[in-house]
Amino acid sequence: MADRATLRAAFGDTYGVYSVQNPMISGVETEVLHGKNVADAANETGVRHMVYGSAGIGVPGTGVPEWESKLAVQAHMEALALPLTVLRLMAFMELMTDKGFFPPASTWHLMPKLMGADRRIPWVGVDDLGAIAARAFGDPDRFIGADLKLAADLKSIAECRELWAEVIGRPPRRLPMPVWMFERFVGTNLTTMWRWLRTGDIEADPSETRRILLAVSTVREWLTRHQS
Repeated sequence: MADRATLRAAFGDTYGVYSVQNPMISGVETEVLHGKNVADAANETGVRHMVYGSAGIGVPGTGVPEWESKLAVQAHMEALALPLTVLRLMAFMELMTDKGFFPPASTWHLMPKLMGADRRIPWVGVDDLGAIAARAFGDPDRFIGADLKLAADLKSIAECRELWAEVIGRPPRRLPMPVWMFERFVGTNLTTMWRWLRTGDIEADPSETRRILLAVSTVREWLTRHQS
């Protein structure tokens, strides 16, 4: 994504592009650069539908770096007048199990510590996000121009912990870690996000997501399928 010429060659006569960048790998400045490169290449090659994997609440001024960066990419796409669908999410259910995210220290310890264990947030599974993206590509008249706040379920970490224990048969493992040590490994983006979520205003309605994908999974259903 750093090379627009490579992107143009890859897109060719492609109908649609799903665009997502990972600031945990590249940093937010490079995320914005890559996102704009994808948009420019799509515009130059005549892509007819861009589906953008975004995050956050869709409003500037939160101070959460990876939410602000995605708004910058979206603004660039809109300035190019690309035929755009935005899929906006808050938390993947995979954060409860993905080893790369180290859930014993993050999801099950620091996230509830900074956000509040009883704070409900919107969750969605990766597979369901993919199915929703496919629906968007398949029905451009309905979805081009839409900015969708996705929520398969609204649950707090405390509720997720209870569901985990019911489904898996034991509580999820926790590894207490000081905030400063976590930030030393992964930076301050996530801890800033969790602190914002403690009191920030979140709008999400699972019924709206279910109207797009009836079979979207609740946290309980997702855990039942992914128990290990």
